[in-house]
Amino acid sequence: MKGPGPMATADASMEITPKRRSLRPLLLGLLLAFVLGGGGFYATWSGLILAPETRTGMDEGKPESLQGIAFVALEPMVISLDPASGSSHLRFSAQVEVVDSAAADVTLLAPRILDVLNSYLRAIDPAMIEDPQAMARLRAQMLRRIQLVTGEGRVRDLLITEFVLN
Repeated sequence: MKGPGPMATADASMEITPKRRSLRPLLLGLLLAFVLGGGGFYATWSGLILAPETRTGMDEGKPESLQGIAFVALEPMVISLDPASGSSHLRFSAQVEVVDSAAADVTLLAPRILDVLNSYLRAIDPAMIEDPQAMARLRAQMLRRIQLVTGEGRVRDLLITEFVLN
Protein backbone atom coordinates (compact mmCIF):
# COMPACT_ATOMS: atom_id res chain seq x y z
CA MET A 1 0.00 0.00 0.00
CA LYS A 2 0.94 3.36 -0.76
CA GLY A 3 0.97 6.19 1.76
CA PRO A 4 -1.28 9.16 1.56
CA GLY A 5 -1.06 11.16 -1.56
CA PRO A 6 0.11 14.76 -1.88
CA MET A 7 -3.44 15.98 -1.61
CA ALA A 8 -4.00 14.37 1.76
CA THR A 9 -0.88 15.90 3.31
CA ALA A 10 -1.85 19.41 2.18
CA ASP A 11 -5.28 19.09 3.79
CA ALA A 12 -3.73 17.87 7.05
CA SER A 13 -1.32 20.79 7.26
CA MET A 14 -4.13 23.31 6.75
CA GLU A 15 -6.13 21.90 9.61
CA ILE A 16 -3.24 22.06 12.08
CA THR A 17 -2.55 25.85 11.98
CA PRO A 18 -5.31 27.77 13.84
CA LYS A 19 -5.93 31.44 13.14
CA ARG A 20 -4.17 33.71 15.63
CA ARG A 21 -6.06 36.68 17.14
CA SER A 22 -4.33 40.04 17.25
CA LEU A 23 -3.50 41.64 20.64
CA ARG A 24 -3.61 45.12 19.17
CA PRO A 25 -7.32 45.84 20.00
CA LEU A 26 -6.86 44.65 23.60
CA LEU A 27 -3.77 46.80 24.18
CA LEU A 28 -5.39 49.79 22.51
CA GLY A 29 -8.48 49.39 24.73
CA LEU A 30 -6.38 49.18 27.92
CA LEU A 31 -4.34 52.24 26.94
CA LEU A 32 -7.50 54.22 26.16
CA ALA A 33 -9.09 53.18 29.50
CA PHE A 34 -6.01 54.38 31.44
CA VAL A 35 -5.86 57.69 29.59
CA LEU A 36 -9.59 58.40 30.03
CA GLY A 37 -9.54 57.31 33.69
CA GLY A 38 -6.55 59.54 34.43
CA GLY A 39 -8.15 62.46 32.61
CA GLY A 40 -11.40 62.01 34.55
CA PHE A 41 -9.53 61.85 37.84
CA TYR A 42 -7.57 65.02 37.06
CA ALA A 43 -10.68 66.91 35.94
CA THR A 44 -12.50 66.02 39.17
CA TRP A 45 -9.49 66.60 41.44
CA SER A 46 -8.63 70.00 39.95
CA GLY A 47 -12.24 71.17 40.11
CA LEU A 48 -12.87 71.41 36.38
CA ILE A 49 -16.00 69.27 36.82
CA LEU A 50 -18.14 68.58 39.89
CA ALA A 51 -16.60 71.55 41.72
CA PRO A 52 -18.59 73.07 44.61
CA GLU A 53 -20.36 76.31 43.89
CA THR A 54 -18.41 79.43 44.70
CA ARG A 55 -20.00 81.88 47.09
CA THR A 56 -20.15 85.55 46.32
CA GLY A 57 -20.74 88.57 48.46
CA MET A 58 -19.79 89.11 52.09
CA ASP A 59 -18.71 85.52 52.86
CA GLU A 60 -16.25 85.35 49.96
CA GLY A 61 -13.11 85.79 52.07
CA LYS A 62 -14.13 83.44 54.90
CA PRO A 63 -13.50 79.70 54.91
CA GLU A 64 -16.70 77.68 54.85
CA SER A 65 -16.24 76.50 58.45
CA LEU A 66 -16.31 80.13 59.71
CA GLN A 67 -19.43 81.22 57.90
CA GLY A 68 -22.57 81.70 59.91
CA ILE A 69 -21.04 81.71 63.40
CA ALA A 70 -20.68 84.34 66.09
CA PHE A 71 -19.32 84.40 69.62
CA VAL A 72 -21.12 85.73 72.67
CA ALA A 73 -18.84 86.47 75.62
CA LEU A 74 -20.20 85.58 79.05
CA GLU A 75 -19.30 87.68 82.08
CA PRO A 76 -16.55 86.19 84.26
CA MET A 77 -17.80 84.40 87.37
CA VAL A 78 -16.21 83.68 90.74
CA ILE A 79 -17.71 80.65 92.42
CA SER A 80 -17.01 79.86 96.07
CA LEU A 81 -16.19 76.22 96.70
CA ASP A 82 -16.62 73.98 99.72
CA PRO A 83 -14.17 74.89 102.51
CA ALA A 84 -13.17 71.21 102.79
CA SER A 85 -11.72 71.26 99.26
CA GLY A 86 -8.17 72.36 98.60
CA SER A 87 -9.33 75.51 96.79
CA SER A 88 -11.64 78.25 97.98
CA HIS A 89 -12.71 79.89 94.70
CA LEU A 90 -13.13 79.07 91.02
CA ARG A 91 -12.69 81.84 88.46
CA PHE A 92 -14.61 80.93 85.33
CA SER A 93 -15.12 82.76 82.04
CA ALA A 94 -16.31 81.46 78.70
CA GLN A 95 -17.64 82.34 75.29
CA VAL A 96 -20.55 80.68 73.54
CA GLU A 97 -20.32 79.85 69.84
CA VAL A 98 -23.72 80.51 68.30
CA VAL A 99 -25.42 80.50 64.95
CA ASP A 100 -24.96 83.98 63.46
CA SER A 101 -28.68 84.70 63.30
CA ALA A 102 -29.19 83.76 66.98
CA ALA A 103 -26.45 85.96 68.49
CA ALA A 104 -28.88 88.64 69.66
CA ASP A 105 -31.20 86.05 71.25
CA VAL A 106 -28.34 84.37 73.11
CA THR A 107 -27.00 87.75 74.29
CA LEU A 108 -30.47 88.52 75.65
CA LEU A 109 -30.48 85.18 77.51
CA ALA A 110 -26.96 85.65 78.98
CA PRO A 111 -28.19 86.26 82.57
CA ARG A 112 -30.14 83.01 82.46
CA ILE A 113 -27.07 81.19 81.07
CA LEU A 114 -24.91 82.59 83.89
CA ASP A 115 -27.47 81.45 86.46
CA VAL A 116 -27.51 77.91 85.08
CA LEU A 117 -23.71 77.71 84.97
CA ASN A 118 -23.36 79.17 88.46
CA SER A 119 -25.88 76.69 89.87
CA TYR A 120 -24.21 73.76 88.16
CA LEU A 121 -20.66 74.68 89.20
CA ARG A 122 -21.73 75.17 92.84
CA ALA A 123 -23.53 71.82 92.92
CA ILE A 124 -20.81 69.54 91.58
CA ASP A 125 -18.27 67.79 93.75
CA PRO A 126 -15.09 69.87 94.27
CA ALA A 127 -12.98 66.78 93.59
CA MET A 128 -14.44 66.67 90.10
CA ILE A 129 -13.49 70.31 89.48
CA GLU A 130 -9.92 69.62 90.58
CA ASP A 131 -9.55 66.56 88.34
CA PRO A 132 -7.77 67.68 85.11
CA GLN A 133 -9.38 64.89 83.07
CA ALA A 134 -12.89 65.96 84.06
CA MET A 135 -12.77 69.17 81.99
CA ALA A 136 -14.31 67.49 78.94
CA ARG A 137 -17.21 66.12 81.01
CA LEU A 138 -17.77 69.47 82.73
CA ARG A 139 -17.74 71.29 79.40
CA ALA A 140 -20.22 68.84 77.85
CA GLN A 141 -22.56 69.13 80.84
CA MET A 142 -22.43 72.94 80.79
CA LEU A 143 -22.98 73.04 77.01
CA ARG A 144 -26.05 70.81 77.32
CA ARG A 145 -27.51 73.05 80.03
CA ILE A 146 -26.89 76.16 77.90
CA GLN A 147 -28.59 74.52 74.93
CA LEU A 148 -31.61 73.74 77.09
CA VAL A 149 -31.85 77.37 78.21
CA THR A 150 -31.37 78.95 74.77
CA GLY A 151 -33.40 76.50 72.72
CA GLU A 152 -32.48 73.94 70.11
CA GLY A 153 -30.14 74.89 67.27
CA ARG A 154 -28.86 78.23 68.57
CA VAL A 155 -25.70 77.32 70.52
CA ARG A 156 -23.03 75.25 68.78
CA ASP A 157 -20.24 75.10 71.37
CA LEU A 158 -18.92 76.35 74.69
CA LEU A 159 -15.40 77.74 74.74
CA ILE A 160 -13.89 77.95 78.22
CA THR A 161 -11.41 80.82 78.32
CA GLU A 162 -10.60 80.79 82.05
CA PHE A 163 -10.89 78.01 84.63
CA VAL A 164 -8.68 78.85 87.59
CA LEU A 165 -8.84 77.40 91.09
CA ASN A 166 -7.61 79.68 93.94
